[in-house]
Amino acid sequence: MSVKVFDTKEVQDILKAASNFDGKGANGTARIQQILHRLLGDLFKTIDDLDITPDEVWAGVNYLNKLGQDGEAALLAAGVGLEKYLDIRMDAADKAIGLDGGTPRTIEGPLYVAGAPVRDGVSKIDIDVDEEAGPLVIHGTVTDLDDKPVAGAVVECWHANSKGFYSHFDPTGAQTEFNLRGAVKTDADGKYEFRTLMPVGYGCPPQGATQQLLNALDRHGNRPAHVHFFVAADNLRKLTTQFNIEGDPLIWDDFAYATREELIPPVVEKTGGAALGLKQDTYKDIEFNFTLTSLVKGKDNQLVCRQRASATA
Repeated sequence: MSVKVFDTKEVQDILKAASNFDGKGANGTARIQQILHRLLGDLFKTIDDLDITPDEVWAGVNYLNKLGQDGEAALLAAGVGLEKYLDIRMDAADKAIGLDGGTPRTIEGPLYVAGAPVRDGVSKIDIDVDEEAGPLVIHGTVTDLDDKPVAGAVVECWHANSKGFYSHFDPTGAQTEFNLRGAVKTDADGKYEFRTLMPVGYGCPPQGATQQLLNALDRHGNRPAHVHFFVAADNLRKLTTQFNIEGDPLIWDDFAYATREELIPPVVEKTGGAALGLKQDTYKDIEFNFTLTSLVKGKDNQLVCRQRASATA
């Protein structure tokens, strides 16, 4: 077609009307009007600049329908780097105000479930039998920027099983609600510990909308083995992070772009697991310490409000 119509009065009038950019009426939300006007404008201009055909536009609309039906919008947000981009912006905001230090943030991902039982100091979270996974102990200390231990911090942990599935989202239905999920309140010395099983990485559902797009881009949809964390304490900023399991071949080829150099702790083999109630005496041990950062002008400016699953233990 190769025509340019974006700058015409007709198109600009449509943009303003569709977003109610002039704010006619008293019940609109100015911020949504502003954002939609910009997004529609960028989309219309892209159609002009790339000469996108009607067939391609409707293929995109149909794709959005499938994305919603599959419930994969949050997964796609990670896979196209949107969630990583938000982290980059928050890192830059911290740097701009001189807030240095602390454990690096990285993406939350789409598979958190609120409601895990909170235990004091130590939690054994491998509820279901998993013959393919060996025992793992994750432990460490939560401190502040002055290296003082933070007592009473809540450390939440969640990860996949040996098949790469997360409880609550497991398509096989084989896991109980909070298998491989738990929360621990740190002791007086700021220490926490999870007794669990070694996870593996996962791939996007092969027939899902996210993998459909990745296929068109000639990209894989796999993640290295990793463990997610939220860490929260009074008068400090909540941390969202995860670490990768050392040695996983996909550490630097994560489709969700979550890997950071500081988030690859060493894995050590130890004995004495029987005394800890582990499935084997020999187990893997990962020490991972968290450093929380200070509030900014009395507020936690890195809290993210998003829709999350929840359950009752």
